[in-house]
Formats: sequence, C-alpha cells, structure tokens
Amino acid sequence: MNLEEELIQDAQEDAAAVAYIQKHLPQELQEQYDEETLYYFLDLIIEYYTESGILDAQPDKDGYVEIDEEAIAQYLAKKAKKEHMGEFSADDLLFVVQAHMDFEEEQEQ
Repeated sequence: MNLEEELIQDAQEDAAAVAYIQKHLPQELQEQYDEETLYYFLDLIIEYYTESGILDAQPDKDGYVEIDEEAIAQYLAKKAKKEHMGEFSADDLLFVVQAHMDFEEEQEQ
C-alpha cells in the first residue's frame, strides 16, 4: 500500500470512529460533541497513547494492557482547556474514551 492509500485508509478509519463515538454517546452529549470536536479528541487520544508509553507496555498473562480510561479523559480535558478548545468535563469525556475503546475492540474482531 502506498502513502496515499494509507492516508485514505486512515481518514476512513477516523471517520468511522467519529461516527461510532457520536452514535454511542448519551443523547445530551451527542449535541455537545459535534464531529469536529470528536476529531480533535480522537487526535488527542492517539497523542496520549503515544506520549504515555502505553503502546510499549507489556501485556499481562492474558494478553491485555491495562488502560486507565479516567487518566485519558483527564488528559483530554486538561489539553482542551490549555489549547483553548473549551472547558470539558473529564466525566463527560470518559464516555468519548469508552466509546473509542469499544470501537477499537470491535475493529479487532
């Protein structure tokens, strides 16, 4: 696969992830988190994975890596505030993180 094909595939995967997250958020949050905002948080989730070292973590005996969803949600809230994207509740962002993880899990199956 060449670079252009990879970029197209990544964009399609991101669009599918955003659509999945939007669909699986509680109704009151669906109105608060538009598509553009979800793309922003999706990028931050990937940034968190990269910077936290979680991608290099060793899986447990069952092959799983412990991921602290609350830490990710707090990271998103803090980063959004710092980057002047708005004030978001870490409790609300936890729904975004969980929906993203559910999406990723479904993609692996």
